[in-house]
Amino acid sequence: MQANIHFKSLIQNTQDYATFDKNEAHMVSVINFDLKIGDQAFADLQVEVRQPYGTDFETEPLEVGSVIGYDGPWNHLAFSDLCEAYYRSVIGGSGSGIRIEGSENLRMIGNMFGESTKATMEVQEGGAGW
Repeated sequence: MQANIHFKSLIQNTQDYATFDKNEAHMVSVINFDLKIGDQAFADLQVEVRQPYGTDFETEPLEVGSVIGYDGPWNHLAFSDLCEAYYRSVIGGSGSGIRIEGSENLRMIGNMFGESTKATMEVQEGGAGW
């Protein structure tokens, strides 16, 4: 079964990038999206995306939480990959919202980006799967 995802916006709750102590670098954001699976549509869903402390959000995997507002058939690994790609398309060296390259001691809080992107993934029927 195929899931159609419409990423609508990203709210960057906090990000400390390349601080003096690299182990303190982190990012916490919320992605807002709509989901359509088969003939069912789910609007205004959210997922929290986190950069583990001390890692590089441009190259290392991000932590993608459980979807808030949906508990049906799912493919969390594929969804995590889509969320990472969406985040990096908005923020980072290749981002269209904020391009961060070679900066130190940068703190951002409460930035909202209305970047719209559509993606698809395959899901397993019969339950919520991680």
